[in-house]
Amino acid sequence: MSLMIALHTLAAVIWVGGMFFAYVALRPAAVQVLEPEQRALLWCHTLSRFFRWVWASVAVLLVTGFGMIGMYYGGMDQVGWYVHVMLGLGIVMMLLFLHIWFAPYRRLKQAIEVQDTPEAGRRVGQIRLFVAINLTLGLAVVLIASGGRYLMIG
Repeated sequence: MSLMIALHTLAAVIWVGGMFFAYVALRPAAVQVLEPEQRALLWCHTLSRFFRWVWASVAVLLVTGFGMIGMYYGGMDQVGWYVHVMLGLGIVMMLLFLHIWFAPYRRLKQAIEVQDTPEAGRRVGQIRLFVAINLTLGLAVVLIASGGRYLMIG
């Protein structure tokens, strides 16, 4: 169980921490020092690397999360409310990531290939909005996961 908790936590930290860094640190710096063409290219290359880690994190989160629920907690009916909320929000985050991957990110790569800077910028803006939503959900999941068991709800 300790290995599963460690891997689960590490995967969450990689995903949520990566979004936090990108949104709070990299984005403002890129806007400050790069031209729009360079920003779109930077985001395309940055996201291609980060999304590999997100895919791995999603896989680890699902395997370890469901593994712990099934192997150590006796199923969903035996876990606290906070696990249900964590799982629900995590699935929403994963679905939102899938949307980012298959829609605006794919279109960003296409815009970069044909050097359509306005379209690339539009797609970066879409991704930024979805990342802001996912980051908010991810921070909520971290708070619920770390403190939920100590709150007397339900």
